[in-house]
Amino acid sequence: MYNIAYQVWEQRITAGGARVFWIPTFWNGEKDMTDFLVRVFIRDRENVQDARVRTAYGVLASIVGICCNLLLFLLKLAGGLLMGSISVMADAFNNLSDAASSIVSFIGVKLAGRPADEEHPFGHGRYEYIAALVVALLVLEVGFSCLKSSVGKVFHPEMVRFEWVIVLMLVFSVLVKVWMAFFNRKLGKKIHSKVMQAAATDSFGDVLVTSATVLSLLAGKWTGLAIDGYMGIIVSAAVLIAGFNIAKDTLEPLLGEAIDREVYDEITSKVESYEGILGSHDLIVHNYGPTHSMATIHAEVSNESDIETAHELVDRIEREVLRDLNIFLVIHMDPVEVRDESVAEHKRMVADIVQGLEPDASIHDFRVVNGKAKMNLIFDLVVPYSYDTEKEMELVHQIMELVRAKDERCECVMHLENSFVQQKEHGK
Repeated sequence: MYNIAYQVWEQRITAGGARVFWIPTFWNGEKDMTDFLVRVFIRDRENVQDARVRTAYGVLASIVGICCNLLLFLLKLAGGLLMGSISVMADAFNNLSDAASSIVSFIGVKLAGRPADEEHPFGHGRYEYIAALVVALLVLEVGFSCLKSSVGKVFHPEMVRFEWVIVLMLVFSVLVKVWMAFFNRKLGKKIHSKVMQAAATDSFGDVLVTSATVLSLLAGKWTGLAIDGYMGIIVSAAVLIAGFNIAKDTLEPLLGEAIDREVYDEITSKVESYEGILGSHDLIVHNYGPTHSMATIHAEVSNESDIETAHELVDRIEREVLRDLNIFLVIHMDPVEVRDESVAEHKRMVADIVQGLEPDASIHDFRVVNGKAKMNLIFDLVVPYSYDTEKEMELVHQIMELVRAKDERCECVMHLENSFVQQKEHGK
């Protein structure tokens, strides 16, 4: 497997024999250190839907974060005390908070990996979001503390003692944080983890923070200006912005967010791929963690379908969606008219009118009640969330007028609702 202890170097000679290259064998064909760590410490690493595998990824990321941040904290604290630099020491305690954040992440992923029980039938996956929110609060606390110290330094400036060894130490810190950022971002994308994505954002913020500290030291040496406090304020602002963004990103799934367009397309295309399903709408997804989702959808079937046959089809779709997409899906059947060409023609007419007025709007559950004097076109109208009541009423009146212009017997009976999926950007 990996013979790190004894076979650390491998000699490779070019075809001409003129040069010798010494290449570490512990990479063993891996793309980078992240791939190496994943391969060594995580079994069945590609099965990211498995809660145990996700937990293993989270534990690995947390342990790496704890070790790296504690190392950086000790280096920067020693350097800050040696130079008397508030920005360096603030940066050091920022790394200590990052280590605490990694501990919180460790606890969060362990709790999130617990199986479902009587009180939590959908598992404990949301613990991961709560852990990410705690990380955001820790980052914000460090930012406010740093801001307070920096403002004091502005009113009572002190010249920072310059040492090249400290500058090199901080540059080393930047390199470590860059690697940690990409490490967490790669793992976060791999398992769709909010905690790891928050850690990656925090690490990128730390890169800016430490870079600003280096600039303040160099500026002090070359200009003689005591700008340590001002750079500390910049550091604080960067930390606070990073904390706010992390909190915002982690609160969204806790509050309930719109369905991602890719998830929407994946589920609807899966459901509509079955023979006998004519269309679908009203897809709602409830997220109980990155690996635990429940969804409901309305599937359109022919009104002439045998009820038992249609029910058997729906049951099969639900089972296979759970197996293939790991989503607990509940399907509501909507019977639709398939033989009456007049109904189909009026539905196409209304759909074209709606699309012409508002590309982000749509209709479903269309049916016709045909009387002697008039014809009621009954349907649900889905409008964007950006529409207020006045704009909704304006759209409704425009639709009614254009429908009457096409067929004066037609009256529209509309039920307005909003979509649960993220809206597409125009032009994309």
